[in-house]
Parts: sequence; C-alpha cells; structure tokens
Amino acid sequence: MARDTQELLKKVRKIEIKTRGLSNHIFSGEYHSAFKGRGMAFSEVREYQVGDEIRTIDWNVTARFNHPYVKVFDEERELTVMLLMDVSGSENFGTINQQKQDLATELCAVLAFSAIQNNDKVGVIFFSDKIEKFIPPKKGRSHILMIIRELIDFKPENKGTDVGVALKYFTSAIKKKCTAFIISDFISPAFENELKIANKKHDVIALRLYDKHEEEFPDLGLIPVRDEESGQLMWVNTSDKEVRAAFKTDAIKRTEQLKDTFSRSGVDTTSIGTHETYVKPLMTLFKKREKKR
Repeated sequence: MARDTQELLKKVRKIEIKTRGLSNHIFSGEYHSAFKGRGMAFSEVREYQVGDEIRTIDWNVTARFNHPYVKVFDEERELTVMLLMDVSGSENFGTINQQKQDLATELCAVLAFSAIQNNDKVGVIFFSDKIEKFIPPKKGRSHILMIIRELIDFKPENKGTDVGVALKYFTSAIKKKCTAFIISDFISPAFENELKIANKKHDVIALRLYDKHEEEFPDLGLIPVRDEESGQLMWVNTSDKEVRAAFKTDAIKRTEQLKDTFSRSGVDTTSIGTHETYVKPLMTLFKKREKKR
C-alpha cells in the first residue's frame, strides 16, 4: 500500500474515532430531536391518556364526542441529509488551531455519523465557484468513510466561491425534501435568492466558518497577504491603526449582511471559529431547533 494511502487511511480513522464518539455520546439524540419528525404523517385519533401532550388534542373530535381525543402521528423515519461543502481557496485560511478546511471536514463527519445512526441517507456536494463533485445520498458506514476520505483528500479545480451556484444545483438535483447543511465562510457573491428558493423546498441550515484574524488583524508590521481566491499578493501595514480599524469595520459589516441574508431567508444558522470547539455552537443550534418545533 502506498505511503500516501496509508497516511490518508490513518487520518480517516482518526476523524472517524473522534467524530463518531461525539455523535454517539453527544449529538445523536439532539440531532434526532432537532431534525426528525419534520415529515409527520397523520395516522389516527385515539382517546386522551394521562401524559399525552395537550397540543396533540384534536379539538373537533373532542367537541363531537364530549371527551378528549388526541391525534396520533407516524414519524417519517428516514431523512436525506445533504452536506454542501465549500472547498474554495479561502477555506485554507486558519491561524489559530486549525484551518477552516479541517474544521469543515470534522463537521461533515460528525453530521454524517449522526445521520447514519438515525438511519438517514447522506450525500455531499463539493463546491467552489462551480460544482466540483456530487456524491449521491446513500446509507451506511462504508459510504460515510468514503465521504470522509474525499473530504480529506479532495483537490478542487477552482479557487473561487459561489454559494448561489451550489444552492441552484442542489435544488435541482435533490427532488425529495431533505435537510441540508451548507458549510462555508460565505465569502461569496450574493446568494439570497437561491437560498430562499432552496429553503422553500428543503430545510437548509447554514454553518458559517470563520477565523478570528479575518475579523481582527494583529499588529505584525508590514506583512504580505495573499488572496487565496484571486492569488493576488498585497503588502499590508498592520501597524497602522486606521488600516486595522478599516479591516475590522469591513469584517463586521460583512457578518451583519450575512446575518440579514440568513434571517430574511428563514434559515437557521450558527458561526464556528477555527479557535474553538464546534461542540457548543452545534448543540446550541440543535436545541434552538427543538424549541422551535
């Protein structure tokens, strides 16, 4: 076996052990509560029993028989989960503990394992400013391991980011309603329209990845900064307070615009930094979804 392949399998195993453990112990139940049962099929009514939820009472039938009756639902057990993964140049940015690409890989793995533990299918769309690869949804551990292998080893053809292109493709490729996680830093041309359309048909969740130093430059003197997507090299004087202030203002504005886009599109979202563990933001997001239901 080639050394490269051995290294790759080692990485896959490492990610599997870490993320599968998290899925088993932390996320699986939360995932189930937050995402399952969206497709509830009405089955029958029966007499109210102590412990039944008040909100399941069928008031029409109750009024007719002068006795409380509740609606019984069958949960549509199987979901399809799509992971829309940004593999563009800016995903290589990361200065604290990990690059955004590493963070995205782990997030995808955690979500994928949580999904298969709930008997769901998982598919992936890799995108830059074009669709780089589509892995159709399937079940099972070997499918997930293949996805993780791709996540680690994938080399995109293009460096740019276009979230709108990914969403458009996703909306037309996946016919049946599904839950989709879009994982990106969202440094992209406008995509609100495509997001609204996708979220009408599917249930879309945005996971925004960021690095603290994209929002705040440390004082490092004169430094060369390369734009990962255009390849252009610029010299920036980080000792200049005005330069740092302008940089920060720009970053805050971009973050606010993104928040507005997500809320106008009705999309649940959370931000995850390369300097922190993703466990807390994900749990908060899952819990928020449970409350909404």
